[in-house]
Amino acid sequence: MARFRTYLALLGSATALAAGVPAPAQSAGARAAATAEYRWVALGDSYTAGGIPATGEVYESPRDGCERTDQSYPRIIHRALGPLVDLTDVSCAAATIENVTSKAQQPNGRHLPPYSEDPDYPFPPVPAQAEAVGPGTDVITVGVGGNSLGFDIVGRCLLLGEGSKGAGTPCRDELAAGVPGRLAAVADEYGRMLGALRARAPHARILAVGYPTVVPEDTSRCRYGDLRQFGSVTPGDLDWLRRDVLGPLDTAIEKSADGHGASFVDLSASSRRHSVCDTDQWVEGILDHDGRPALVHPNAEGQRNAAAHVASALLNAVGHG
Repeated sequence: MARFRTYLALLGSATALAAGVPAPAQSAGARAAATAEYRWVALGDSYTAGGIPATGEVYESPRDGCERTDQSYPRIIHRALGPLVDLTDVSCAAATIENVTSKAQQPNGRHLPPYSEDPDYPFPPVPAQAEAVGPGTDVITVGVGGNSLGFDIVGRCLLLGEGSKGAGTPCRDELAAGVPGRLAAVADEYGRMLGALRARAPHARILAVGYPTVVPEDTSRCRYGDLRQFGSVTPGDLDWLRRDVLGPLDTAIEKSADGHGASFVDLSASSRRHSVCDTDQWVEGILDHDGRPALVHPNAEGQRNAAAHVASALLNAVGHG
């Protein structure tokens, strides 16, 4: 019971971080009670790794091009929970489900022509992320799926919306027929990934992390042509993306988690009023507010929100283990 009270105190620290206030210092007794370590492996794409300037500085030395940043949610949680968890973070920007399970990935770093050139590009391949998972792993968090579905859809919507000058639903008209098949493929891949992770770490608790709200329910908040939001994506296509692409992706991840003994960590509900088009945004648009490439990724506030929810799920997993 004393140890569980310590977990709750540590969770309060993580939640305070998400609210943007300093976490309280732990007492000596709390530190002593939390000496047992749980081996945690963080897997995922750029929504886990951080990956844009708005989420801090890259902390790898030397850089491997995966763009893991010091304000990403795994790093926030690790700082908050201290000796309770031993973190191995192998998340990598642009990772697909296949890059988690079986396929080496060649990272891009910040090489995003025509927006930016990375002086360290090209980077050597990094191993499939699942190689960091083993029989001694206690907790696995995984946030992936968008690149397998095809976040390139947004890029295509930009081009088509520019051609239509903001009218209609040109992206939906061109791509909608293929989306159900893409979603079914992601669900199948995700389930096989969870099975592979379970085989590598039979006793681990697996947390499947969803995606935050990106497009608001009221797309009249979005300014057509503003690259700090969705640029030239039409209002009609934004509605389609929210309703038929991004929402169903989260649903597919949740159903796969439920069917394979994993816990789903929902980030969409808590971020519903903090989309790209909201004043208090937790996700940046095509460019961030300093004009740097952001490509619709969480900013520091979004990562703190993710940290609070993932930390809660992680502590619940180990506290009842």
